[in-house]
Amino acid sequence: MASVLEDPALERRFKGHRDSVTCADFNPNSKQLATGSADRDLMIWNLSPKAKAFRLVGHKDVVTAVHFAPSGDLLASASRDQTVRLWTPNIKGESAVFKAHTATVRSVNFSSDGSRLVTASDDKSVKVWSAHRQHFLYSLNKHTNWVRCARFSPDGRLIASCGDDRSVCLWDTSTRQCINTFTHYGGSETFVDFNGSGTCIASSGADNTLKIWDIRTNKLIQHYQVHSAGIHSFSFHPSGNYLISGSSDHTVKILDLLEGRLIYTLHGHKVMAVVILREVLSRHSQRTTPQQPPHLTDIHPRIHHLHSAQSGTIEIKPLVNTQAVDPPVVELGQPFLPVTEARYGGNGLQMSRGHGSGSFSSRRTEEEEERKTYGPDRPLEEDPRLPSGFGSTLKHIVQQLDVLTQTVSILEERLTLTEDKLKECLHNQARILLQVHQSSVSDEEEEERSAGGPLLLPSCTTSHFLPGGPG
Repeated sequence: MASVLEDPALERRFKGHRDSVTCADFNPNSKQLATGSADRDLMIWNLSPKAKAFRLVGHKDVVTAVHFAPSGDLLASASRDQTVRLWTPNIKGESAVFKAHTATVRSVNFSSDGSRLVTASDDKSVKVWSAHRQHFLYSLNKHTNWVRCARFSPDGRLIASCGDDRSVCLWDTSTRQCINTFTHYGGSETFVDFNGSGTCIASSGADNTLKIWDIRTNKLIQHYQVHSAGIHSFSFHPSGNYLISGSSDHTVKILDLLEGRLIYTLHGHKVMAVVILREVLSRHSQRTTPQQPPHLTDIHPRIHHLHSAQSGTIEIKPLVNTQAVDPPVVELGQPFLPVTEARYGGNGLQMSRGHGSGSFSSRRTEEEEERKTYGPDRPLEEDPRLPSGFGSTLKHIVQQLDVLTQTVSILEERLTLTEDKLKECLHNQARILLQVHQSSVSDEEEEERSAGGPLLLPSCTTSHFLPGGPG
């Protein structure tokens, strides 16, 4: 079955980050692109010509993930500073801070209705938050190593997560239990996501492979090895017919899932820049046949086998106009506006307000000097600004917090079980009391009937035989 596609072409390039670009996401309104970077900042690129870009400042370490809410009016970001932030992607640049993880937060994702957030962290946990009320809801704990990614299903009833324990977990959000685990992997799992219908999940790994599972039958239905290095992320096309993936091999691959083959290899990321590809796939999602597109289980191959790169793949190396003028950047964020912080304490998340202070330009200069002198990779023990033994003490505290988080999660599960058992006991008690009451009423009625019968009968009979009685 042949597909009708135009060759992808480079549409536009954005350059403004001071370090590696680590993540990107389009606003559902198709008017903005958000990117995160190792420079600790977020950029909001307005796609209309000559529009200004916004730089959102607030994170204190590498930004690891960004995701727009379905409405497009909120942007969530995760960071190595162990926090999640909710931003308003406009000139205000306000943000609220979520703090409950005890290690790097690797992933953040909105539910399809925008009411919840799911995050994944190196503290081995998956956490679910209320986006509207801005508070922590519950933790999902089963992974035994860092959790790299977590995603809601399209209907919000399931969560898929993956991590360095080489497993993909499928969670039921109503029971908060892991209902399935996929472990057929040769290395750490780096990314997971649902297809548009929610019937399949795909996962990628450090072993350079990408696999697609049918979660209704729990079967592996497609297996690709088209990259020469680890896959960082991928995305299903809305039609479900294609999948696009990005890798450490500096290429982007486009897979045709109906035909089970690689169709395009895109080059252009040897420099740290973000590119926008022309929306060829969305404009050409229709096939040569008028029928509805089949489900993945109905297409080639029916029994999975490894798909490797083929010689027929089209290689595209776009020419970038290095003379193009970059859009003007407006600096926003923490120094100018109050920030709402949600801190996780004994009584749940506590909200507090704070204000930035000082000149933004001088503060930025000081931060840049600190980055040069005391980089993020420099051991804490070698930082002259800190007292001796501070690094080891901090590591010990982090370990204790990890243990505390696990303990709290176990207590949450036990309290939930106890509550369920208590409800069941109360229900059984009420049912027993009702049965006892009904039995007691029945016994009283039976006693009245048995006592009343013999008393009336002799009285009536004797009246007929009394001397001088009637007849």
